[in-house]
Amino acid sequence: MLDRLSPRVLLAIGLALPIAGCTNPLVDTISVSPSSQSVGVGQSVQFTATGTYGHGANHPSTTQNITNSVTWTSSVPAVATITAAGVATGVSAGSTTITASMNGYTGVISATATLTVTGGTTSPGASVVSLAIIPSSQSVAAPKDTSQFIAIGTTSTGVTVNLTNAVTWASSSAQIATVGANTGLATAVGQGAATITATYVSGGSTLTATATFTVMGGTSEEYTAVTIIPGSQSVSASGQTGQFLALATSGTTGLEQDVTNSPQIKWASSIPSVASVTSGLASGNGVATGISQGSSTITALLSNPDGSLVSATATANVTLTPAPEPLLSLQIVPSAITINDLYGQGQFLAIGTFSTPPTVRDLTNSVTWLTGAPNIFPVNSNGTGVPNSGADAGVVTAYGSGSATIIAEATDPTTGSIETAEATFSCPLVLPTPTTPASCTSDTPASSLISTLTIYNVGLNTTNWLITASSATGTPDVIHCGPGSNAAGFGGSVCVASYPVGTQVTLTAPAGSGAFGGWSYNCLATTPVTAAGPNTCTVGMLFDNTVGAIFN
Repeated sequence: MLDRLSPRVLLAIGLALPIAGCTNPLVDTISVSPSSQSVGVGQSVQFTATGTYGHGANHPSTTQNITNSVTWTSSVPAVATITAAGVATGVSAGSTTITASMNGYTGVISATATLTVTGGTTSPGASVVSLAIIPSSQSVAAPKDTSQFIAIGTTSTGVTVNLTNAVTWASSSAQIATVGANTGLATAVGQGAATITATYVSGGSTLTATATFTVMGGTSEEYTAVTIIPGSQSVSASGQTGQFLALATSGTTGLEQDVTNSPQIKWASSIPSVASVTSGLASGNGVATGISQGSSTITALLSNPDGSLVSATATANVTLTPAPEPLLSLQIVPSAITINDLYGQGQFLAIGTFSTPPTVRDLTNSVTWLTGAPNIFPVNSNGTGVPNSGADAGVVTAYGSGSATIIAEATDPTTGSIETAEATFSCPLVLPTPTTPASCTSDTPASSLISTLTIYNVGLNTTNWLITASSATGTPDVIHCGPGSNAAGFGGSVCVASYPVGTQVTLTAPAGSGAFGGWSYNCLATTPVTAAGPNTCTVGMLFDNTVGAIFN
């Protein structure tokens, strides 16, 4: 039969055979070079990605430079940033992992290298001394348009570095524009002008820079109401201060936003000789100071972009009772929680500092918890003012995407004055792509398999304390938290570990690990608490949980 095949058919078969031996042209593996590199602050280095392609069993593999085809990332942008072309620049001393990734033959493939940044380029210890945003102003035509801002730092050696992904970005008005907290990409929301701020911490100093983002078209998003929290509070005429917060309600969404320090708001006191109030500052507005005995009305006046005004009032009662009051301050731990799943939960703790022992106390079940988005991010609150061991106050649940300001409000039982603290709870909306999983969509309900436990020392003793815990399977020291732990190969002053949902975790503060003052309410002591120790408690991992340990 072969004899009857024509020469043309034989030729076609011969040409097809090599083609049939070729494989999919996608990359099989990636390598990054150099695999390890060291630079100074402000110095740059080029990383190269090489892809290996397979061409079937009858042909050898080939390699190709794919540096401009991969996605480059730095695990610690505060140490070093990297461009889309693979050029990494040292920002501050430390170590970071450089990763190159792309879609390959078997799915998403990646390779890594290590970049170490030393103290400086021409002298040890060089640090960023100034910060600028370029361009200093940008305009877009309509809502949903975007523009990229870039943060440039200048080091003590005179070298400039790109800090766009290392700074924290913020917008003065979410009605007009939002900005990616770690990207500098501004997105227009409504007509008007917003101030874009970049903040960078260098060597213990905080640097800021500002730019202007103007939205030319579209309609402006107006606030329809403003509320002052608390509605009244008492301060001493000896100069004691009290913080008032202003929450504005958006007209279309009904969500509340903290506008205490917004440039759109003005604070005023009806009788400045009784109580003054700060206004017009970059931060620290709404702080009333007692001057003389009496009562003064505190007003927050909010101006909308269309010229309309909304306002609210509160009362500052000034007494002759001497300050300071027993409750000196209130803080929320942690200051921010971000989750990626709908119906996911996070635990906040309220920690108070007092003028009399015990100086630091867990007030999670004593404070009143408030949320700026009660229908989307509700927060549990006892509201009784009496500690209730084992309750779930301070727990926030995500029923939608976005972010909300969480407020803890504590009333001092002896003076009636009020302290407040704020934190942020976020569930960012991310739509799925072939390389990026979805976040906070209807397709991402909370997983019921793994929960995260975070341990904080919320006391005043930061020098000689220790917390330990085993894993769910009994491996010791999966949590080993305290000063000196890093040198021992364990965690530092804040420790995180993962446990299957439903696990009961036992935490231990060993004897001799500092003067122990107690556990946060959600970790139930299994033995009477003593200063000398040892002390133990158990916490149930029904969701991501936070435990505070007090060392005095």
